[in-house]
Amino acid sequence: MRRRALTWAAAGLLWLPVARAHSLNETDAAGGVREALQRGAASAVQLMGRQGGFLDNPKLRIPLPGYLKDAARLMDMMGQGDRVRELVTAMNRGAEAAVPEARQLLVHTVRDISVEDAVKLVRGGDSSVTSFFERKTRAPLTEKFLPIVTETTSRVQLADKYNAVAGKATGLGLVKKEDANVQQYVTRKALDGLYLVIGEEEKRIRTDPVGTGSALLRKVFGV
Repeated sequence: MRRRALTWAAAGLLWLPVARAHSLNETDAAGGVREALQRGAASAVQLMGRQGGFLDNPKLRIPLPGYLKDAARLMDMMGQGDRVRELVTAMNRGAEAAVPEARQLLVHTVRDISVEDAVKLVRGGDSSVTSFFERKTRAPLTEKFLPIVTETTSRVQLADKYNAVAGKATGLGLVKKEDANVQQYVTRKALDGLYLVIGEEEKRIRTDPVGTGSALLRKVFGV
């Protein structure tokens, strides 16, 4: 009986550190995902939420959609290229002005992430953290971005003409329905760019956690 009691006691001692390690891993996972999200969000807002953040970055620059690119070339040939460039500039300036508004919501989303979700995200694919971020924030950020983009593009009268022309072009299948309104189009493209930059930061962290200089990220995302 005494030997059996000792055996159970030994088993309990062995199980205790394992349980603690498991708990610690979950805590680390949550902390690591939060730090990865914070870094991605901060990087995106700093890169994009300034003048030239979209317009001067070929990877993020928002162009005219669909067939309107061809129409822009025609207008340029007719000596009206400045008007087109003015609209494109306003579109990108609207995106640049909107991005800083994402900061608070992104921070709150990071803080509210559960341990359970964090563990799943650590074990997920290269972009699982960013995909989670997008699912949680795209809809509310759309509501935040749209008024700012609308205010910026409304200063350019060509924006209204864009909407009129694009609306007709949509009926002909030349422009996608979601691109028929310049304000909604810019808002969507701005968010696409935001998640693209956050996703690139996540991949960088997963690929080289040591290079981040963070002991927690190295522990969570290291091999």
